[in-house]
Amino acid sequence: MGTKRFSAVTPGRRFQIAPDFAEVTTDRPLRALTGPLKGTGGRNNLGHRTSRHMGGGHKRRYRMVDFRREKLNVSAKVATVEYDPNRTCRIALLSYADGEKRYILAPDGLSVGDVVVASDTADIRPGNNLRLESIPLGVQVHNVELKVGAGAQMCRAAGAFAQVMAKEGKYVLLRLPSGELRQVLGQCRATIGQVGNLDHENEILGKAGRARWMGWRPQVRGTAMNPIDHPHGGGEGRTKGGRHPVSPWGKPTKGYKTRSRKKPSNRFIVKRREK
Repeated sequence: MGTKRFSAVTPGRRFQIAPDFAEVTTDRPLRALTGPLKGTGGRNNLGHRTSRHMGGGHKRRYRMVDFRREKLNVSAKVATVEYDPNRTCRIALLSYADGEKRYILAPDGLSVGDVVVASDTADIRPGNNLRLESIPLGVQVHNVELKVGAGAQMCRAAGAFAQVMAKEGKYVLLRLPSGELRQVLGQCRATIGQVGNLDHENEILGKAGRARWMGWRPQVRGTAMNPIDHPHGGGEGRTKGGRHPVSPWGKPTKGYKTRSRKKPSNRFIVKRREK
């Protein structure tokens, strides 16, 4: 796991920093654990564009990752570590003792031949999955559930991890990557370790074409538009129109709180994320 730089033979190569894929052991996914993935172009089921700057990109197949880890007390050996075009981290193919195969997110330090298990009595080793109440204080975890049995929702990106800080009653206190302190039910499951591919944050695309391969279309600044197209548009010379930054529809874009106060999950937040 690391990055590589290139000689400046072209303008696009001059500043490019790309992953070296040293940890990847195969270039073909297990076909039975993949499915078709249809591009949305930023549109919802009504055909309305709800997310801008999306479209095009290379064709992909979805890898069916096991976020539940409900196959308990059955050991599995890591068969391969693979690239997943749909996420920032790598995925590992597990071959269970009963013959079944599943994908999981590959934690840092997991390699081919390692044995992992989902069990409340498992060792505290990367890749093993336990209930939060069974994990000692101070241990780093990822792939954390928010609702019991619903599958992991938190700490799934490359390099992400949460830390078990305290246990009180039926809740476990976690420090999330944002710095937020949050209570999660101790019955929820989490995987030991930190998500792999730590150097993802150091990657530099190098050229606009690589962004297009990923399905990202160009973004035009509001100040470069006309007044009819954006609140920041128009004016003599460069100006923001004498107002705070807003979206094309007039909503503030910096520091504007959009979270609903009525959401029940708010009561589990002990400390807000660090600014």
